[in-house]
Amino acid sequence: MTNRLAQIGADGETLVASYLESRGATIIARNWRIKGGEIDLVARLDGMLLFIEVKSRSSAKFGHPLEAIGPEKAFRLQRLALAWIATHDQWGADYRIDCAAVHFRSGLKPEIEYRAGVL
Repeated sequence: MTNRLAQIGADGETLVASYLESRGATIIARNWRIKGGEIDLVARLDGMLLFIEVKSRSSAKFGHPLEAIGPEKAFRLQRLALAWIATHDQWGADYRIDCAAVHFRSGLKPEIEYRAGVL
């Protein structure tokens, strides 16, 4: 991954974290990793755990950012959420898996498209 792509991804995650915090969420973890993958953001909002996958793009050349989440990625996100719950002894907690698309367009303010409970 190039530094530019990594920076776009990191900037997108920071924007989504700020977006969530402005709506009352508390960010618990960023880039939580285990052997099976990574969860971009883990947050708590109104007693519910949120596991957020962030996809950022600087153009529409490769399609909508959320199109990158296919069935295999969705299944991986579900496994990762359960692994986080097990690792942090949060059995029985209400949770959902959300996705966020961040559109960076030259000369324009970045746009966040947030979808709650999509998986």
